[in-house]
Amino acid sequence: MEIPEVPLRDPESALIHNPVVPESRRFCTRCGAPVGRREDGRPGAMEGVCPNDGAPFSFRPKLRAGDLVGAQYEVVGYLPQGGLGWIYLAKDRRVGDDAVTRWVVLKGLLDPGDPSAAETAAAERRSLAAVEHPNIVKILNLAEEDSASYIVMEYVGGPSLREERRERWRERAGETDPFPASLACEYVVRVLPALAYLHDRGLAYCDLKPDNVIRTPSGLTLIDLGAVRRIGSEATVYGTEGYQAPEIADTGPTVASDLYTVARTLAVLCIDIDRPQGAPRLDLPAPAEEPLFREHDSLYRFLRKGTDPDPSARFGSADEMAEQLLGVIRELVADGTTRTSAPSRYFTADFRARPDAPDHRLLPRLRVRPEDDAAGYLATLPEGDPGAVIEQLSYAPARTIEVDLRRVRALIDLGSFEEASRELDALQTAHPRDWRVQWYRGIWALAGGDPHAAASPFFHVYEQLPGELAPKLALGVASEYAEDWIGAADRYVIVARTDPSFTTATFGLARSRAAIGDRAGAIESYDLVPDASIAYVDAQLSRCEALLDRSTGGDAEIDDVLEAGRTFDRLALRDIRGQRLRAEVLEAVLDLMLVGRLTPDPARAVAGCRLEETEVRFALEDSYRRLARAASRARERIDLIDRANLRRPRTWT
Repeated sequence: MEIPEVPLRDPESALIHNPVVPESRRFCTRCGAPVGRREDGRPGAMEGVCPNDGAPFSFRPKLRAGDLVGAQYEVVGYLPQGGLGWIYLAKDRRVGDDAVTRWVVLKGLLDPGDPSAAETAAAERRSLAAVEHPNIVKILNLAEEDSASYIVMEYVGGPSLREERRERWRERAGETDPFPASLACEYVVRVLPALAYLHDRGLAYCDLKPDNVIRTPSGLTLIDLGAVRRIGSEATVYGTEGYQAPEIADTGPTVASDLYTVARTLAVLCIDIDRPQGAPRLDLPAPAEEPLFREHDSLYRFLRKGTDPDPSARFGSADEMAEQLLGVIRELVADGTTRTSAPSRYFTADFRARPDAPDHRLLPRLRVRPEDDAAGYLATLPEGDPGAVIEQLSYAPARTIEVDLRRVRALIDLGSFEEASRELDALQTAHPRDWRVQWYRGIWALAGGDPHAAASPFFHVYEQLPGELAPKLALGVASEYAEDWIGAADRYVIVARTDPSFTTATFGLARSRAAIGDRAGAIESYDLVPDASIAYVDAQLSRCEALLDRSTGGDAEIDDVLEAGRTFDRLALRDIRGQRLRAEVLEAVLDLMLVGRLTPDPARAVAGCRLEETEVRFALEDSYRRLARAASRARERIDLIDRANLRRPRTWT
């Protein structure tokens, strides 16, 4: 989705004119004791010695406007501080001219005497020197002046996500005003490729938060790589309270700890857990207290997985996290008309069938992971003959989990439920964290006629893959099997409104709504199938059946009958389905005429004939005789001829 553009702004407009380190951030570099703090109403000193161990400290910036660093960079002023360093805005005097200024940023230390900060700055230089990614700030040079070193970086002109968040606070006079969920997710999904890039190079960012993500005219940029560490490093890890993973002190930086900060950042952007001052709330509010989570459960499940206290239960990689977040975004922006189809690397596409009842056999199938040793062999197995599949699996080149899962599916299709259950138990023991085992437990329960037992394993899969539609469809099928019509409709509507290719969800939604007496909702459901779908005609025929339904007694409504007639004209079907629909429409028209509810009008037409009783009777007779000629059974043919004779007008011939 598009994100709002950020206009170019004058770099000097971002300058601060009173560069002061907050007293809360002043500590002795040797013993860690607070220094430079307010006493007896007097402001704390910016320079001095620690009263605890006598170590000198200084929190004054070393550079002033007009200073020339490395005989190349002219300092213009001060930018808001980074976590460990002074940030100076400067002009590159060797690149550019009087008409064009090349703006750069110089980064120095808050306290040059802090050896830990100096070590971190050196780590940042090493990290930045090897990094080349469009979403990560670029290091341009290393400059020295008066025995101090400064990292020279490109100037990233734009507000941080923190600044934008605070601006929303100011505009609402301090009231909560998070970003729209879809926009917050879009911001985060655009940052994840940068983290994936770092992870591929054995680096962890360690300090993702809204302050370190800058909006630019071209997108988003990560700044401040001062906390970047080698994955598994035992070096001091810098992070921010409210964002840092709880286990990092024990494990050091990992991919899982980085992804924790991603989920926390997203939570801060889209719900009210942040504060203008202090750390954000650590726990996620439950859906009962957060309206956004009640409306968008997939987002809640995504954040729950991303911030799971158990690192192994989080997303496995930045790419996997981005993939699931994209699925959540598709749900967030879907409104029934704005819908997108996207392939899944875990599940096959929808079967696009028109079932009259829920059918577990029409659920998407699991895709074989291409890296599996038996993937090539499994691709050659036939569909539709589970006995043959089981036999051929014995010749697989390797006994892999993919082979075992395919055998389970074949056993379920064959109806060998006890053997399938034993196989699933063995797989559960061997692969306790593989959600695919739970998927087949759900299929096994549905096939065995126990939809209530299917709900739990399908929900487990949903929690592991919050951006996938297949688990939600499976939960809808399980609910419909159990005659939980409201629960089924709630699941089906998410799938149907998000992806137009999932037409089995659309038919399930219509059935569920009809079962709870929501006739209008059932009719509306069929319009979710786009005219480009191969299921479109079936959906429109089902819609007409719903419009003409008289199962509750009485005649159909005039407007519904006429709408069914217009649908027949629009579809222009010439096959047996078209004749059946025409007969149903004309039957309803004739019944309305006979009870005086529909006035004949030769100027109007419906289902290809004028609104006159004689014309309607002749057309109805014609449809029944055509249907009789196509009938395959004698009894059906006789019934249709009887109907034709009953409905034809009285004539002398």
